[in-house]
Amino acid sequence: MKKYIILAIAALSLGITAVHADDDRAISVNQLPKPAQEFIQKFFPKQKVALAKEETDFLGKSYEVMFVDGNKVEFTRSGEWKEVKCRFSAVPDGIVPAQIVKYVGDNYPDAKILEIDRDKRDIELKLDNRVELAFDLQYNIIDIDMD
Repeated sequence: MKKYIILAIAALSLGITAVHADDDRAISVNQLPKPAQEFIQKFFPKQKVALAKEETDFLGKSYEVMFVDGNKVEFTRSGEWKEVKCRFSAVPDGIVPAQIVKYVGDNYPDAKILEIDRDKRDIELKLDNRVELAFDLQYNIIDIDMD
């Protein structure tokens, strides 16, 4: 009986935590971590921010900034960029590592990079010709997918 009570309390606690785990709240750009603010000023200086929000989940906080033109940037809790999505234009110069830019230029000379997503294991790109590329953290190509 004691095991069932402990199990019920644990399940109830987990349920309450899950309800509060996916909290998003709108914030102003000046409430972003300093590196995120600097990234926006450097790479999107003329873009008007439509929404900035802080996302809280089990792993901690992250941030998302959406611009009026549909572009979007996601940041880690420390303000480093995780993902950049551009709807109608290429990802701004300087965001994509030079080795990857060279690979794309050599192999897909007419393509624009519309999205870049990096994490602890790899860097993924989406090109405007529907090709998706994945690189390891040493910038070696590890996957090519045609959408």
